[in-house]
Amino acid sequence: MNYTNKKCTLCILSAFLLLLPGCAEAATEVTFSNAYHIYDTSKKYGLIASDDSSLQDTAPYFAADYCVSDSENVGESASSYVAGASGVFNLTTNEVAYAQNIYKRMYPASTTKILTAYLALKYGDLDAVYTVSHRAADQASDSSVCHLKEGDQMTLQQLLYGLLMQSGNDAAVAIAEGMSGSVEDFVELMNEEARAIGALDSHFVNPEGLPDEDHYTTVYDLYLLFQAAIQDERFLDLIQAQEYTVDYIDITGMPVQQVWKSTNKYLLGTEDAPSNITVIGGKTGTTNAAGYCLALLSENDKGEQIVSIVMKADCRNNLYYYMNEILRGFAR
Repeated sequence: MNYTNKKCTLCILSAFLLLLPGCAEAATEVTFSNAYHIYDTSKKYGLIASDDSSLQDTAPYFAADYCVSDSENVGESASSYVAGASGVFNLTTNEVAYAQNIYKRMYPASTTKILTAYLALKYGDLDAVYTVSHRAADQASDSSVCHLKEGDQMTLQQLLYGLLMQSGNDAAVAIAEGMSGSVEDFVELMNEEARAIGALDSHFVNPEGLPDEDHYTTVYDLYLLFQAAIQDERFLDLIQAQEYTVDYIDITGMPVQQVWKSTNKYLLGTEDAPSNITVIGGKTGTTNAAGYCLALLSENDKGEQIVSIVMKADCRNNLYYYMNEILRGFAR
């Protein structure tokens, strides 16, 4: 399979709106009511804080360390009929190495929990003890859960393992309530932080990823959120974990122990990555509306870090088949 690599340019904040679908059509004039001016820096838009007016001209470009593409489709299609959108982002070279529909709005399912974890690590105290509420424990019977019960008490650190490994919706709600006092207040923080990161074509209404018409993201925005999260070594430790034993107490003060395992088939050893690709970790997501999703961090034999994302695959087997297909071209 051949791919056409497209070099990223060191674009400023405007890239996130000016490079949306349709912008590559030279014959069509596209305008955006809330677009950023191409020569402005992050300072002007209040995305970095400083009292030094000289930074207006010297502040670094917002997208200097990001992969940016002027097209939502890059490279030869790799059986893309099995998925709704996908992308491969080379963090070492700042290239969008492969892209299919990367600016198309999609349901993120539990890949939402990447942002939830990012906020917990950025603003939370990992040693803080949270009590599981009725709302957190009251999940649908077919929901992805950590089997938490009302009144259970555990640390934020423990909840994060349940969030990212077991993909627990109950853990997500417990984190949101424990940090912000309510899910609604936490969701406001999610949207504020997503915008600050540059994920301007995303909107969230819950911390776990259950489907809602107002809860959406894109492959490109998910890449931005994932790249922000993996800057924290603690997040990397969480997404690399294969198994975790958690000890906590229930509402009566009695000890409880559970063993949680990763939902990532690469980490479990039930799926092999292409040769010369080493999977570091990632986050899965699945609902009927979202299909099968996976955001993955890998490294090739040249030591290049690669983020690859597949959204709305039609089944779990095709999710990993397609992920391997889009990674195979960079396994050298």
